[in-house]
Amino acid sequence: MNKIHVKTGDTVIILNGKDRGKEGKVLAVSPKEGKVIISGRNLVTKHVKPRRVGEEGGIVKAEGAIYACKVQLVCSSCGKPTRVGHRISEDGTKSRICKKCGATL
Repeated sequence: MNKIHVKTGDTVIILNGKDRGKEGKVLAVSPKEGKVIISGRNLVTKHVKPRRVGEEGGIVKAEGAIYACKVQLVCSSCGKPTRVGHRISEDGTKSRICKKCGATL
């Protein structure tokens, strides 16, 4: 299983692509593929067939997956994009920290 530096609910900034520099909240994480889905970003068009009687088909916009290495976590305290560090406290719990300001994420 691959490790990913972001979790569901984190605020991230996109580093490259058509949505470069935009922020969004992580909706889903797929460690096996190494991808994340960000709300309102990397929109793709899908052609949907009507499945039930009375349901409409058509072209729908949905969020597409993006590689996790293409996003960077935004610190909640300093508000800057940062790398993720880890700190083990005295009671043995592991927590994520901001590499720029040292705050707990």
